[in-house]
Amino acid sequence: MSNKINKIHRDKFKLKVALAALKADKPVAELCQEFALAASQIYAWKKQLEERGVEAFSNGKSATKKSLDPERFHAIIGRLVVERDSLLRSL
Repeated sequence: MSNKINKIHRDKFKLKVALAALKADKPVAELCQEFALAASQIYAWKKQLEERGVEAFSNGKSATKKSLDPERFHAIIGRLVVERDSLLRSL
């Protein structure tokens, strides 16, 4: 058995590491030590950021991917208007 541990990193952490790599203020070796990551992982996240931007780390959870259905919003607005009117009448 290997002692390899697979970590799951959050989107913000990945973005932070990729941006640090893009800045190139520090060498990748120093970033590896700072973030406790392999150089290949840093290069992979940097490449993803360059190619796809923020959506590269979203895993389909992006708010922009949700469909903006106008009928759904009209139904919610209608329900809120009815609720408001009933509350006004009760006062």
